[in-house]
Amino acid sequence: VQVVESGGGLVEPGGSLRLSCATSGFTSEADAIGWFRQAPGKEREWVSCIARSVDSTLYADSVKGRFTISTDNTNNTVYLQMNNLKPEDTGVYYCAAGWICSDYDGRYDVWGQGTQVTVSS
Repeated sequence: VQVVESGGGLVEPGGSLRLSCATSGFTSEADAIGWFRQAPGKEREWVSCIARSVDSTLYADSVKGRFTISTDNTNNTVYLQMNNLKPEDTGVYYCAAGWICSDYDGRYDVWGQGTQVTVSS
């Protein structure tokens, strides 16, 4: 399984972006897709995840109510819709594939290269 992120960019505070995570397959070993982000000078943090076979989702408190994760299993793509973006959402966003939807990055085996999201006026 491979994952490739896209959709990052520069947006003003309060704006929206939709990130995509295209996967090359859909297997039990890659049922879960997680989104993580890393801001400059900070550790990578978990944002959200989805268990694609049952459409079960989890969110970090910092993004709950603003971000929505979804899956289109017909084209093996997971989306992260980000609304009401804040400057603190700035960072490189990574998607990763793993067995189980989790906030622990060790649960994920395959990682993408990341896409930059910058929230600034």
